[in-house]
Amino acid sequence: MTSRPRVSFLTSADMMKGRPGAREDWFEYDLEFGALSRACDAAGIELVSTIWDQPFDPEGFDAFMIGTVWDYPPKQKLFLDTIDRLNTTAPVLNSPDIVRWNIEKTYLRALDEVGAPSVPTLWRDAASPEAITEAFETFGAEEIVVKPQVGAGAWRQARIKKGDPLPAADMLPPASAMLQPFLPAIPEEGEYSLMVFGGELSHALVKKPKSGDYRVQSMYGATEAVWTPSDEERATAMQVLHAAEEITGEKDLLYARIDMARGLDGKLAVMELELIEPYFYPEQGPDMGEVFVRALKKKL
Repeated sequence: MTSRPRVSFLTSADMMKGRPGAREDWFEYDLEFGALSRACDAAGIELVSTIWDQPFDPEGFDAFMIGTVWDYPPKQKLFLDTIDRLNTTAPVLNSPDIVRWNIEKTYLRALDEVGAPSVPTLWRDAASPEAITEAFETFGAEEIVVKPQVGAGAWRQARIKKGDPLPAADMLPPASAMLQPFLPAIPEEGEYSLMVFGGELSHALVKKPKSGDYRVQSMYGATEAVWTPSDEERATAMQVLHAAEEITGEKDLLYARIDMARGLDGKLAVMELELIEPYFYPEQGPDMGEVFVRALKKKL
């Protein structure tokens, strides 16, 4: 290792301001990388932004951190091949094994099987009309949400009301799908996120969709606010994370974001456990950088 460790922060080209095809939420890269790089610099670590699917020299890096690589779902094989290749030079964080476990939403089924609080879900090979009808019948719901098993940022995700025409095929998951009852608590109360680095809770927030929507990403008009979880709510989130550690055999992951919402039974349930490329919401976590660096140093 060099006297000043160098860590690659992997991102995607569409997170770069001013580039053709830049996402509406490109500014989240600026906020996240800025907070992390400042904390790393203060700790004697150089954090270098690199676009994951464009040529760069991996030599000289002591680790590769999977950051805002938010264009990977349609390029899944290339993404997995790339992190495997990088991992032969220096550790990829979180590891390629964790990425493979977490990249398909079927990990939620594995968490449910070991007792983590979860949302009822149908797992199907496609979001076919038959699968959608089955979901309404199984859940006894008036509304459902259909999501791709590999996806991010509400990509190819649809909210469907019973009796309404089905969305066009290009608005539904392109392959395997997961179908869940719509949770009224999300537009009413919001979705909660807890950021954990190396097993240490950094901060938590609540994400509220704009009026008339249910999606909690900023690019759809959602807003965020600091949230202080109770001991019980914190314990529920850590139960989810510890279940994942037991299943995968990997402890003290560099980062994790536990997303939860209130289920139909009134209790918090895991919506997603983000172990690949979550946004860390630095706006709500002024001390996030320092917590992150403590975890990163252990990995280096």
